Amino acid sequence: MKKELHVISTGKQSDEQLMEILYNIYPYITAFHIREKERTERELSNLITNLLNIGVPQSKLMINDRADVAECFRTRGVQLPYHGLDVNHVKCAFPRLTIGCSVHAIEEARYAEKSGAHFLLYGHIYPTASKEGKLPQGLQGLREITSNTPLPVIAIGGIQPRHVREVIHAGASGIAVMSGILESISPLDAVKEYQQELEVSQ
Repeated sequence: MKKELHVISTGKQSDEQLMEILYNIYPYITAFHIREKERTERELSNLITNLLNIGVPQSKLMINDRADVAECFRTRGVQLPYHGLDVNHVKCAFPRLTIGCSVHAIEEARYAEKSGAHFLLYGHIYPTASKEGKLPQGLQGLREITSNTPLPVIAIGGIQPRHVREVIHAGASGIAVMSGILESISPLDAVKEYQQELEVSQ
């Protein structure tokens, strides 16, 4: 099965920057997660509209936490934080959506599975500036998660291209990257490098 490459917004790029980056990289990624906690609903809607207008497919977009927005724009789905809306409620209200759930422990993964999540986002695997001061889960934590749930697990957190093979060998169905792509000098080159590592890790 082809391994997945998810890219998650950092909240640091403008609409114009995200539009330029996404226009170039979307053919090479599985999904782009719009995770913009500081934006208003109107600003979020404008960003999604702009991305769709330049040709980024709805099927490539995941909306963080906002199932209503995901449904309004008929995007791929919604990524729920573990302490956000319950997966069961979202499935009942928006049965069309693919639902990802962010988890950090086996108990959370089992609950998300039982509730009907379609995939898990698990991390952070390696030290990362976005989780400064927090110990990473590491490859051992990833192995424990992947061996205790049948759901696809997307690993996140400090993953560089050189880490991809060991992450996949620990059972991950794919990886998620933020700054490693979006803050790269060349996001397109970065995406291609990650994608190449995923291909040889199949």
